Parts: sequence; C-alpha cells; structure tokens
Amino acid sequence: MEHDYYVEPRDMYGDEPLQFNAHIQDAEGAQLMVQAHIHNYIEIIYAITGKYRILLNNKDHYFGEGDMVLINSNEIHNIFSLSPNLNRYVVIKFEPEMLYTTTQSLFEMKYVMPFILNESTHQKIFGKEEIEKTIIPDIIHGINREFHHKQYGYELAIRANIYNLFLFILRRWNEQNVDLNIDEEINKDMVKRIQNVFDYIENNYQNDITALEMAQRSNLSYSYFSRLFTRIMKRSFREYLNYVRITKAERLLTSTDLNITEIAMQVGFSTSSYFIQQFKQYKDISPKQYQLRYQIKSIN
Repeated sequence: MEHDYYVEPRDMYGDEPLQFNAHIQDAEGAQLMVQAHIHNYIEIIYAITGKYRILLNNKDHYFGEGDMVLINSNEIHNIFSLSPNLNRYVVIKFEPEMLYTTTQSLFEMKYVMPFILNESTHQKIFGKEEIEKTIIPDIIHGINREFHHKQYGYELAIRANIYNLFLFILRRWNEQNVDLNIDEEINKDMVKRIQNVFDYIENNYQNDITALEMAQRSNLSYSYFSRLFTRIMKRSFREYLNYVRITKAERLLTSTDLNITEIAMQVGFSTSSYFIQQFKQYKDISPKQYQLRYQIKSIN
C-alpha cells in the first residue's frame, strides 16, 4: 500500500532544527498542492490569490484570497487548489514551544493549549472580511519577509510577530466566548506538573496508564489530580488518554498495512471493538471509513 500521508520532519538550518519557517506556495490550475501530511508545527496559511479546499482532521474546509487558515499541531491535512488560474498562499510554520518555553514569554502554556490539543471544534478559517482591516495581513507578510531577508534580529522580529498573531486570535475567540480549555486559576507549578503528565503519555500511550499512576508521578492525591486534570482539560484522564491513542491511530490508519485489530493493540486499546467504539465517538466515523476517506481524497 502506498502511504496516504507522511510525517513531515522538522525543518533544518544546517545541523540545527528550525523553530520556524515561512515560504510561498503556488500552483497553476486545480490540482493537489500538498498531499496529506502531519507535523508538530503549528501552521498558518494566508491566501494571496486563488481558491482552495483543505481536508483537516477529516473535515473539508474552503478558503480563498484574503482568508487565513489555522492548522493546529499534529493535525493531518492536505490541500487542493480549485482555481483554474494562479493559486498562491503564504505558509508560516513554527514549533508550539516558541510560545511558552521561557518564563518571560508573553504566553503561558494555558494559552497555547487550544493550539496543541488538536481540537477540531475551534475556528479553522478566518475570513477576509474578519481580518483584512486588522493587523493580521501585515503580520503574516512581515514574518515571511523577515524569514527570507534575515536582517539583524530577524528571529526576535518573527517571534514578536507570532506572539501578536496569536494574541489577536485568542482575543477574538475570547470576545466570541469560545471555550478555550483555559483556566485562569491554574498556577505555574500545576501547569508544569500537568505538562509532565502530557510528556509521559506521549511516550507511553500504548501502555496501560492509570490516573492513579499519574497522580503519584505528580505527587498529588488521586482525587485532587483527577479534579485538576478534568478542570484543565475539560475531560477526564481516561478520556484524554483515549483521545491521544485515537490521534496516534489516525497516523497508522493512513500510513501502514496494519489491520484494525493490530492498530488497536499498537496504540494501547485492549480490544478492537472498544477501539472502534472510541474512534467513532471522537471522529464520527469508523476507523475503516476514515482510512478509505483519506485514500480517496488523496487520489482525487
């Protein structure tokens, strides 16, 4: 079977991994511009000309000139150009860690969660009428210019522009009362402990992990850990663990010859029936249908 999506490696500058990248993507006429892929980067697309369809986490979205697309970290996506003429857009990619690694960062981790949790319910397309008279177009073109001209201090300029871009998005969502999985009362120590849990799950999701084990690793009581985790994540520990396993299964469904039972076992589910039930609950589609859908979309 030919793989229907690929895992995009980190961009490199010599031997050093790049935290961010920017480029112009263009194509003449209707065609597959970018095959299905996934990456750790958060990605912003800003259409200069043309019309497009993007398959993002199993949902079709359409955008065109003046529109902006937000692609969260680790969301499978492909892009088709639809216009018979020139299709051109700006691509900006950057590591989520850019937003919260330093203690002086403008963003606390709680503000970054909406962009790393893969939540398909959040806004993906920012229409031209919503952003054309804001700072967004200038910010995006500014990031692209800074990356390619590389004048003295360009890294700082790009970082500042990315902060401003996401501050705009968060404030717009806040004005619209969008639930961002943000809890203002979570202090830095608690965020650090929960981040350690995220890291452990990422490396051990295929194993039998329990909330009790994670509570002990966090030096918290089981009941307090469970309440804290649910308050931050808006879902229980078990629900989040299954969610992570489902996202890992998505990759295997579209890139391997493994059958449903093998994939279920590989990502940590005890039975294929439970895996299928959970996959349907999270994705509104069966694992097999999901696999076929990406194959068909990539061919078309």
